[in-house]
Amino acid sequence: MSQASTLHSSLAPATLSCEEKAATEKNNVDYTIKITKEMALKGTAPRKVRVYADGIYDLFHQGHARQLLQAKTIFPLCEVYLLVGCCNDELTHAHKGKTVMNGAERYEALRHCRYVDEVVVDAPWTLDMEFLEKHKIDFVAHDEAPYTLGSSAADVYAFVKERGMFMPTERTEGVSTSDIVARIVRDYDTYVRRNLSRGYSRQDLNLSYLSGQKYAWQNKAEEVRTEVQHKVEEVHDTIVRWEEQSKEMIISFLHMFYTPGTTQERMLQQKKDDENGDKEEGAE
Repeated sequence: MSQASTLHSSLAPATLSCEEKAATEKNNVDYTIKITKEMALKGTAPRKVRVYADGIYDLFHQGHARQLLQAKTIFPLCEVYLLVGCCNDELTHAHKGKTVMNGAERYEALRHCRYVDEVVVDAPWTLDMEFLEKHKIDFVAHDEAPYTLGSSAADVYAFVKERGMFMPTERTEGVSTSDIVARIVRDYDTYVRRNLSRGYSRQDLNLSYLSGQKYAWQNKAEEVRTEVQHKVEEVHDTIVRWEEQSKEMIISFLHMFYTPGTTQERMLQQKKDDENGDKEEGAE
């Protein structure tokens, strides 16, 4: 393979599980060869290790990317093929609630994360052996804390933990999709005004007529304040320039009638000396 084609393949987005490329990759895997955790950690696996991670990945952020980096490098001595499962809108909204991005957008965001080899579309909420065998998954990577959201089970990953197929990753503290949404809600007025000023209509933002008028007035008031501030700064700069020009004109004028070493200079110097002498006598 040429250098150009190698570079192109490395820059290509990850494949979707429904595409032919993903099927070819899976068909080339001899799943009768079972890879143990010990083999994978020692680097003695005779084929690629297929690691699976899953999530919703709404508003894809650095916490998601870090999770997938950990999953991709969980067995540093082996070649890891990372499959990332993403639940569709119907399943997600039923178990977790409404998302900002729809399923197609979330799949596409994952495809462009460089750690991902394949995106498994319409991923299940709870794993079972049929799903693992269908995708020839060797290990599942997720943070170790029991995950119960949207399920009656004590831990949706208990199934793979019991079979020794679970590899723990670490959560990135301080960042989550919920945190990002909370920031937007907290500064709601700011973002509404920003989007209105960028050409969005009140209908686009689901605003009532009165709310739309309120934010439009606030934006106009802000424009006036900004314009006044700029004018004040311009006037101040103009005054400063005038002062400097005036000083230069006065100095130039004085130089026209003042020659160093003249009687006038001696008189001025004598006056200055007398004033200094008076000050010294007063101090004594």
